[in-house]
Amino acid sequence: MKALSDLDIFVRTADNGSLSATARALDLTPAAASAALKRLELELGVQLFLRSTRSLRLTPHGEQFLAQCRPALVALQQAGAQLAQGEQALKGVLKLSAPSDLGRNVLLPWLNEFQELYPGVDIRLQLSDRMANVYSDPVDAAFRYGKPPDSSLVALPLAPSNRRVLCAAPAYLARHGAPATPHALGGHACLCFMLGEEVNDRWCFALAGAPAISVRVKSANVANDGDAVRRWALLGKGICYKSGLDVTSDLAQGRLQALCTDWTTEAVPLFLVVPGRRQLTPLVRRLHEFIAQRCAQRLSGPAETAA
Repeated sequence: MKALSDLDIFVRTADNGSLSATARALDLTPAAASAALKRLELELGVQLFLRSTRSLRLTPHGEQFLAQCRPALVALQQAGAQLAQGEQALKGVLKLSAPSDLGRNVLLPWLNEFQELYPGVDIRLQLSDRMANVYSDPVDAAFRYGKPPDSSLVALPLAPSNRRVLCAAPAYLARHGAPATPHALGGHACLCFMLGEEVNDRWCFALAGAPAISVRVKSANVANDGDAVRRWALLGKGICYKSGLDVTSDLAQGRLQALCTDWTTEAVPLFLVVPGRRQLTPLVRRLHEFIAQRCAQRLSGPAETAA
């Protein structure tokens, strides 16, 4: 920024009492330093220095300008340094863990967009429905459904209103019909997620004014990968109980149809989890803000086209 450089030369020259000393300190030629002062005087319309072959001293206008210029120059230099530090803070490697379906079909396009905004960011993405251990695994942050029970972890909310959706493909419903209530799920093929040896075959629902219920469903197909469960549903293999974030586009495009919509489904808020507040770097905070905005848009606005 030439104007800022000219002000710096002016202040240094006033402090040094020597244009040649200023030029040496800034690795400039005396002619370049002199041109900067002349440019500043021309812009201000006043003479700042009285020059002779042996001396250089401020004019009254120069003294007045110096008193106002010095603090302004310091403030501008500090602002520039802070901007540079902030830009530097938004560079580096982000090591992330995410559930398979959410990571592959929802987060991945968003992370690509994030990198377009911040090209200095590199991403290491682990996709697994096994919950990453942010203490021992090589990750900076993990995307998790449900607030972690470990109170020492920092869980930043991304989609606090996200809920499961009971849904199936039109092809399945054309063959088998739609369940009128969750109680009727026992007569349908259901597609279940498995974590470790535990199959998630108890699906929770609530109806206004009535106690919540837990329905044991018949597991037609079971997978330890959430993306596989959703793909089975798209193929008409059965009914699934998926996170709303995972199936929003499928519902909007008519590939899946929501069922028992008068019942309230299980809450599955999404969080960005880090081991502690020391790991809340400017880069992680900016990622959190960015993904939270995208989640809100996905759950409330026009849906994106699914991959």
